[in-house]
Amino acid sequence: MIRLFLICMLTLPSIAMAESPPILVLGDSLSAGYGLAPGEGWVDLLAERLEAEGRAEAVVNASVSGDTTSGGLTRLPPLLERHRPSVLVLELGANDGLRGLGLDLVRQNLTRLVQLGREAGCRVLLIGVRLPPNYGASYTQGFQAAFREVAESLDVPLVPALLADVAEHWDLMQPDGLHPLAKAQGRILDNVWPALEPLLGAPEGR
Repeated sequence: MIRLFLICMLTLPSIAMAESPPILVLGDSLSAGYGLAPGEGWVDLLAERLEAEGRAEAVVNASVSGDTTSGGLTRLPPLLERHRPSVLVLELGANDGLRGLGLDLVRQNLTRLVQLGREAGCRVLLIGVRLPPNYGASYTQGFQAAFREVAESLDVPLVPALLADVAEHWDLMQPDGLHPLAKAQGRILDNVWPALEPLLGAPEGR
């Protein structure tokens, strides 16, 4: 009986993981929780919301501060192989823009990231960002349009601006003017949730 119990205990986690593939968030410092205490970022709040709503999905936060779309292309394939997520949330590109990289490269990389997710069987959500105005109207408008163009061409849902109604308020931003404070993280999650929720499974018991 003890041996049977141990076998059951060892097999249950793998069964649960197979039944409920996680949500994989591939992002940069905005999703990694730069400057925040552990558990304060919007991705952590997402995990809490899913649990509170009785949803089965776990959240894997594979975000790395300073990452770019090119870095994401290198990191994504092994992450997909390891975690086999049902939903892929792509929040990359801000550092590309801050470095003034070419818009064609940004579009190309975002397109390939979406394609990699789809090839792995994921439902994909693309998250856009806005750049500070000092980069010039032509570049900043073209940069934001790149996310929209990729989303439309590949027919994936888009959050146009992760920091909408956050970056405009200095009292919600850290001193660097680029990263939100902890008190803004709930608002960020609210920006993401309407586009993410339709990609999720139904809460347990419904």
